[in-house]
Amino acid sequence: MNQHLQTITKFIEQQEDMPDEQRSLLLKAVKDADYALTIAEFKLERTEKVKRTTAILLEETIEELEQKRKAIEQTNEALNKSLEELKATQTQLIQSEKMASLGELTAGIAHEIQNPLNFVNNFAEVSTELIDEIEEERHKKKEEKDEELVAEILADLKENLLKINHHGKRADAIVKGMLEHSRTNTGEKTLTDINALAEEFLKLSYHGLRAKDKSFNAAFEMELDPNLPKINVVAPDIGRVLLNLINNAFYAVNERGKTEEGYKPLVILKTKQVGNKLDIKVADNGTGISQNNIDKIFQPFFTTKPTGSGTGLGLSLSYDIVKAHGGEFKVQSKENIGSTFTIILPKK
Repeated sequence: MNQHLQTITKFIEQQEDMPDEQRSLLLKAVKDADYALTIAEFKLERTEKVKRTTAILLEETIEELEQKRKAIEQTNEALNKSLEELKATQTQLIQSEKMASLGELTAGIAHEIQNPLNFVNNFAEVSTELIDEIEEERHKKKEEKDEELVAEILADLKENLLKINHHGKRADAIVKGMLEHSRTNTGEKTLTDINALAEEFLKLSYHGLRAKDKSFNAAFEMELDPNLPKINVVAPDIGRVLLNLINNAFYAVNERGKTEEGYKPLVILKTKQVGNKLDIKVADNGTGISQNNIDKIFQPFFTTKPTGSGTGLGLSLSYDIVKAHGGEFKVQSKENIGSTFTIILPKK
């Protein structure tokens, strides 16, 4: 019993003149108070224990959370580093794909650039002969000089120089196009003649494949809408898409030609204005794509070509480029019938 209550109990018991009934009531009240006090002390002690336990658990929880926070920070740092590495790898892969397509273009570019260079050389040689003729006339006596002939030669010479200039600019444009294709572009859109771009890459692809494989042969047709308006696109990127589709089409017809007698390979390039959009179609009568593969062709690294013949990035990157231009990419294909890839680009 509490010391103070014990004192009170003794005091009550010592009161001789206090009636027994009153003494009993008071002693009972003291005992009840003692019981209540004991219960209160017990609850208080238990509460203190709970507080101490809670404090310990809270401290441990805080420490655990701090460790988890540090672990999360480390994980985030690792993820950020991995993300940067992935971005760098993606950039390298894109550049590798660009350089691979540039390699495929090289032979075609060489063929295309040889034509204007041949013209330049031929006209330069003829111009040298014309200058020799003028020199001969200059050394003649005045009465023997044929001024009319000199005038004709000078006119021919001027015409030759204009042709040399024209074909020189053509060669310059081809080289600039090659450099534009190889460098990392800024992503800036420019007003572009889609017909001219498509025709250029079709010819470059064809001549490039012919230069690599002398046995390669395929007919190609162009059905270009003469009223097609120029549109704002990132020309090197759209050129890369066209090159990839045309290369794939020539590859498909070449593969079918290896196994089928009497087969006539054909690739058709079409452009058409449809409302406020432009359609570009690359169709072939090649091997086609199986239904099992047609849903996978835009996945990165998926390819049906033999190992070493393709990266599996061409169509994936092409799809991303078209989508980045606000366009659509559609494909229709049947095995041993052929494929048609359609690019739909907005006019604005």
